[in-house]
Parts: sequence; structure tokens; C-alpha cells
Amino acid sequence: MPVYHYRGYRNDGGTAAGIIDAENAKVARLKLRKDGVFPTDVVEQGHTSARRQEGTHVKTAFQPSRSATLTSGDLALVTRQFATLLIAGLPLVEALGVLVDQAEKKSTKSLFADIREQIRGGKSLSAVLETYEKDFSPIYVHMVRAGEASGALDQILFRLTEFLEKQAALKHKVTNAVLYPMLMLVVGISVLFFLMTFVVPKITAVFADMNQALPWPTLILMSISSFFADYWIAVIILIVGGVALLRRTIQTEKGRIAADRLILRLPLIGDVARMVSISRLAGTLSTMLASGVQLLEALDVSKRVMNNRILEEAVEGARQNIREGETIADPLKRSGEFPALVTHMIAVGERSGEMEEMLRRVSQIYDGEVDRVITRLTSLMEPIMILAMGVIVFFIVVAILLPIFEMGQMVG
Repeated sequence: MPVYHYRGYRNDGGTAAGIIDAENAKVARLKLRKDGVFPTDVVEQGHTSARRQEGTHVKTAFQPSRSATLTSGDLALVTRQFATLLIAGLPLVEALGVLVDQAEKKSTKSLFADIREQIRGGKSLSAVLETYEKDFSPIYVHMVRAGEASGALDQILFRLTEFLEKQAALKHKVTNAVLYPMLMLVVGISVLFFLMTFVVPKITAVFADMNQALPWPTLILMSISSFFADYWIAVIILIVGGVALLRRTIQTEKGRIAADRLILRLPLIGDVARMVSISRLAGTLSTMLASGVQLLEALDVSKRVMNNRILEEAVEGARQNIREGETIADPLKRSGEFPALVTHMIAVGERSGEMEEMLRRVSQIYDGEVDRVITRLTSLMEPIMILAMGVIVFFIVVAILLPIFEMGQMVG
């Protein structure tokens, strides 16, 4: 059933825009009037681009919103549904129609309705998906293209689903590991900033009028407190400006390379970052090779999921050496960025002809390592941060109580 974009007005005078399924434009208008919408424009999906080329003005609100892209969870779910429908024997266009009917979000419904109409127009699925860069990654497009070429699109989509779910789980795991310590750090710094800026100055003001020497912890506390009380606005501006400058620097190629190199050299954090990147590379490369994508093409796409310029350059160097007849393992080993276990297992896979299986095992091994290290880091970070906060609070308490004890001794 065709899908139509519409614009119009509601009974209350407000504007309305969206999409609707109908046999034809006339039926679409009747449906809209029953829903209390008076349409001013009803255009079938797939014809909006032609109207734009002809010079007809179509507002952005009337077009599918490309800012509302599919989330990783939505994409995995839709891909699994798509694969199930194709295995059940439904033709491609009909399967896409079912996805349109099942979609709950308007943006998702509009996206797959547009894909369906373009395929009806004679395009291949991979060619259509390639035009939606924000929704479908190069990995997704290449695997669909390989599925179309091999005639096993349904099986490739199932592999894609497993890959997407695994990547989402890994991302969720790393995010959760970082989120809790960061939250504790922000809360701790905020509490200390409040104490040093507003609470401590009122307490230490009493000691400033005393005609006696103050203990050195009290003097240090008063100096720090006075600085924050007088320059807290400057401190906030400096922190915000520093963060903004850091973000801008990282957005440049040189800044990104320097930041990625630093991350890899950090104790523990560097190990986790390296393991996550290797797991992503191995898992992606294994899935693409098993789906029939050529090695050089698969390496070119897979390196982009590593999210680290240093490791990406190492993979690209290996890719160039492979063009000249080398194996994969040797150039990766020479780069010095990949552990011996990885290069050894890849070399075994090349000799035995089981590259996909070896890469899958590498991904599984490093997934387990990431789990183990993250669990250890999380268990260590909490007591360390609590201890650090306790030491700081203890220092503040001692610095405040020492002069009071000395005053008590003098009175006594």
C-alpha cells in the first residue's frame, strides 16, 4: 500500500504534518478528514524528491526527518524482523511493507516506506541503504551487498543482527563502567567546591581575628578557601574554557592522533581501550568475511569501528602491505600495536584457512578480558574514590578543630 506525506490544518487551527497509508491520494484525504485534519498537500512517498527537482517547494517538516536516525537497538530489532520475514518466504518489497506497518516511530515508518518505494523503482537494497548514511553504517551496506550477490540475504541479515547486538552490549558494558566513577567524581568535586566556597569561609572567619599563630593545616585550608571564595567564577570559566579547548583540539586530526596515543599509554585505561578496539575489529572482520566480503574491502570498513587513529593506521598499513602480497599477521605484528596473541591466532587462521573462526575467537577472548578488567577497575575505583573523599574531609575537619582545641587549652 502506498505511503503519503501530508500537510494541513487541524480543527483547532494548528498545523499538521506526517505520513499515512492509503490506496490512493483521494482515500488518504478522506482518512485525514475523518481524523480532523484538513490536508493542503498530499504527495506519495518517493515523489517528493521529483517535486524538489522540478522546483516545487516542500518544507522540511513535510519531508522525512533525517535528524531522527535509528538507534542501535532499533536497528538490531528491525534487522532481526527483516531477516525473519525473508526466511519465511516473503518477497523483499512485501517484507519492507510489513516493517512499515509494524514500525511505531514515525521516523522509522517513513524511512522504510521510502526504502520500499525506491526498491519498487528498480534499485537494489544495498544501493538504497547507502544513501542513508546516518542510519546504516558502511559495514551494514557492504554485508547487505554481499548477501544480495550470494543470494543469502536472509542469513546475512541474521549475522548482522548478532553483530549489532554484540556491539551494542560491548558499548553498554564500557559506558556503564565509565558512568559510575564519573558520577561519583562529579558529585564529590561539587560537594567539595560548595564546602570550600561557601561553608568553610564562614567557619574560618572566626580564626582570622585571633591573635595567635594558627596550625599549618588551618592556614592551608584558609588559603584554599579564600582563593575559591574570591575567584570561583574564574575557576568555573577556566574549567569550561579548558574543556571546550580540549574538545576543539581533539576534533582536529593531529589532536585526535595525540589523544588516542595518550589513551593507549595510560595504565589500565589504555589496556581496556586497546582490548575494546581489537574486539571490535576482530568481530567486525569475522562477520564481514563470513558474509562473503573481500578481505581488502572488509579491512577498510572494519578499521573504522576501532575508534582509535593509532590502531586504524596500523590496520591501514597492513592493508597496503597485503596489496603487495604479504599476509595479515606480519604487518600487524611489525606495527607493535597488537598483542602477540592476536597476531599469532591470525597467522594460524591464515595457514589453516579458518580466518573467520580465528577472528571470532579473538573477539570472544577480548570480550572476556574487557569484562574481567572492567569489573576489576570498577571494584577498585569505588573504594579509592571513597578513601580520597574521606582523606579530604578528614583534613578539613582537623584544620577546623585544631584551633578550637588550642583555644580550649589556653582557657584551661
